[in-house]
Amino acid sequence: MDPFGGPLQPNAPAYHPPVRILLLGGTAEARDLAARLTSADIPHVSSLAGRVSTPRLPFGSVRVGGFGGVEGLVAFMRDGGFSHLIDATHPFAATMSDHAAEASRVLGVPLIRLERPGWGDRSDAAIWHWESDLTQVRDRAEALGMRPFITSGRQTLHAFASWRLRTVLVRVVEPLAVQAPATWTVIEDRGPYQRADELALLQAHRIDVLITKDSGGSHTSAKLDAAAELGVPVVVLRRPPAAATATVVTNVDDCLTALREAPSEG
Repeated sequence: MDPFGGPLQPNAPAYHPPVRILLLGGTAEARDLAARLTSADIPHVSSLAGRVSTPRLPFGSVRVGGFGGVEGLVAFMRDGGFSHLIDATHPFAATMSDHAAEASRVLGVPLIRLERPGWGDRSDAAIWHWESDLTQVRDRAEALGMRPFITSGRQTLHAFASWRLRTVLVRVVEPLAVQAPATWTVIEDRGPYQRADELALLQAHRIDVLITKDSGGSHTSAKLDAAAELGVPVVVLRRPPAAATATVVTNVDDCLTALREAPSEG
C-alpha cells in the first residue's frame, strides 16, 4: 500500500515518509477528503478560517483561525512537519489561496488545489451576465432590475451599500455585522436548497435579478434553476484564477491521485 491508502502501482514514484498533510478546508469537498484521509489513517490537520461561528467540522484533527499571513502559515507548517499542502478552501477565498501558493514555494512542498467545478458548463450559463469585480456586478444588476436577490455572501455586501432605497433580498449563513437598510430583507440560511423552495422565494419577493458568484456545486444551484424557470436574469461574479504553481483537481479521487504523484521532499 502507498501512504495514501491505495495499491502501489508499477513504476510509482518513491515516497519519503513521514507523510503529513495540512488541509485548508471549510468546503464540502474538504470534509469529504478529510473523511477519506481519516479512514486511511493518513496523518493530516484540517484548518478552518473561523469566519463561521458554527462550522461543519470534518473528521480528524482540526484547527480554527488564521495563521497571521504567509509567515505564520510557513511557520505552522515547518513546526508541524507538514509534507503536503492541500488548498480546498472556497473558490473565492483568494487571499488564503495566495498565501498557500507562497508558503508552498517557500517550503518546497507540493500544493494541490481542490476546487469544485464552476457553473459555466450549465446550458443557461451562456445568457448570464458574467462580471470580473463587484463594481461591475452592482452596475450590471442595477441596469437589469429593481428587486435584487443577493446570494454572493456577507463579504460582498459593501458593494451594494448604496441600494438603500431598493427592495433587496439577501441570504447569508451568519448574521450581518452591521444593520441592513430598512428596505432590505435578510434571510439567515444554509444550503442545500431545493428548487421548489427557491421558486417560492423568488416569487414571494418578486425578484427581478439574481446576484451570485460562481461558487459551483449542487448545494446552492437550485436558485439558478428557479431563475431560469422564471426568466430572472442572473449576474455572476467570476472566480479568481488558481495559482499557477498548484496542481488543480476538481474532486476527491483526483486529489488523492495527485497526492500519490506528488511525493514530499526528504
